[in-house]
Amino acid sequence: MDPEPSAAAPRRRLPAVAGPLAVGAIGLAAAALVHVVDPNEAGNYPTCPWLMVTGTYCPGCGTMRAVSALTNGDLAGAFAMNPLTMVLLPILAVGWARWLYASLRPGPDPFDSVRPVWLWLLLGVVLAFWLVRNLPFGAFLAPGS
Repeated sequence: MDPEPSAAAPRRRLPAVAGPLAVGAIGLAAAALVHVVDPNEAGNYPTCPWLMVTGTYCPGCGTMRAVSALTNGDLAGAFAMNPLTMVLLPILAVGWARWLYASLRPGPDPFDSVRPVWLWLLLGVVLAFWLVRNLPFGAFLAPGS
């Protein structure tokens, strides 16, 4: 009697490039959606849960409107919606490109080269941005300022 096909067949793994390509495709699809369905019109997207509960801005508040402005070529408008997003997007793009490049070439894991100090620094910047944008002297960091 033959064994079950699933028990005898080896598991197939996706190629290493599938991860970065999937993340890139999802990112482009999300940017296209935000470009087509305007986040500036009420009712198109839900309100930020943090803003709804606390009345203060989270670090991500304004990101959808920033991406929408960016996809429409309005760099100043995108920066006004969320300056942190606009500063982090190029860093994110470089990280994604490194991930894609590393997945196409055999070798060490690309994430082994990220030192923990950079992750702690990123966390500190995000927390500082979150705090300052909700203080009176940091009102210029609020979405749409």
